[in-house]
Amino acid sequence: MAPHPVVQAVIDLSAGAVGGAACVLSGQPLDTAKVKMQTFPNLYRGFVHCISSTYKQVGLRGLYQGTTPALMANIAENSVLFMSYGFCQQVIRFTAGLHAEAVLSDVQKACAGSVASIFSSLVLCPTELVKCRLQAMYEMESSGKIAKSQNTVWSVVKSIMRNEGPQGFFQGLTTTIAREVPGYFCFFGAYELCRTTFADYLKCDKEDIGVAPIMFSGGFGGACLWLVVYPFDCVKSRIQVMSMTGKQAGFFTTFTTIARTEGVRALYSGLAPTMVRTFPANGALFLGYEASRKLMMSKFDS
Repeated sequence: MAPHPVVQAVIDLSAGAVGGAACVLSGQPLDTAKVKMQTFPNLYRGFVHCISSTYKQVGLRGLYQGTTPALMANIAENSVLFMSYGFCQQVIRFTAGLHAEAVLSDVQKACAGSVASIFSSLVLCPTELVKCRLQAMYEMESSGKIAKSQNTVWSVVKSIMRNEGPQGFFQGLTTTIAREVPGYFCFFGAYELCRTTFADYLKCDKEDIGVAPIMFSGGFGGACLWLVVYPFDCVKSRIQVMSMTGKQAGFFTTFTTIARTEGVRALYSGLAPTMVRTFPANGALFLGYEASRKLMMSKFDS
C-alpha cells in the first residue's frame, strides 16, 4: 500500500537531502575548479593546473571554499527536486489516466524530473550565488575587479543585501531555469534508462540492481546533463560572480559577449573537472537518495 501523499512527500524530501549532502561531500574540490575556470577561462591551463594553483595560493581550504553554501544549496535543491519529482509523477499519472501506483515509462519520469527542476531552481539560485562568489573570490580580488574580498558566507550575504537588496540573490535565475529544465530531462531520463538496462541484464527489479549499477546510472545521468547544458552553466556562473562588480548583463547579452570576445571554447571552460566529478558526485547523490528512501519506505511498510 502506498503511503499517504504527505508522508510520501516527507520521505522524498528527506531522501533528497541525504543525496544532496553526499553529492557535495564527494565532489566539492572539482566543483570549485569548475567555477574558477568558468569565470576566468584564460587564467588556468587546465583543471589540474587550477587545483594545484589554488592549493599553492590558499591551501586546502581554498578547494573547499563555498562548501557550506554548497551543502545548503544541494540539500535545499535536491530536497525540493525529489519531493517535486514524486509530485510531478502523480500529476503525469493523473493526466495520462493511470492509477496512482502505475509504473511510469522512462520518458514520463524524465518529463516529471524536468518540470520538478523549475521548483528546485527557486531555492538553488540564492545559495549557488553565494557559493560561486566565495569560490571565485581570490581571483576577483587579485585581478583588481573588487577592492576587498569576503571570505565567509555571512560576509557575502551581508554584501549582497547591502549592495543589491533581496533581489540580488536571484542574479542568474533565468539562466538557472534555462539550464535545469532540459538538463534534468536528460538527467532523470538517462538515469532511469540506465537502471532499466541493468535490470534487464541482471533479470531483476530496478530497485534491486545493487550499489555499483545505481552509482554508474547516477554518474551517466549527470554526464548527460552536463554535456547538454554546460554553456548555460558557464553563463550562470559568470553572471553570478561578475555581478559583484556592479550591474551585470542578462543571459543573452552575456552569452553572446563570451562567444564573440572569448570564443565558443570559453563556454566549455571547466568541463573536464565537471565530467570527472559527475560520476562520484551524482553516483553518491542517487545512492544516498535510493538507499535512504528504500529504508524509510520499509519502515513505513513495517
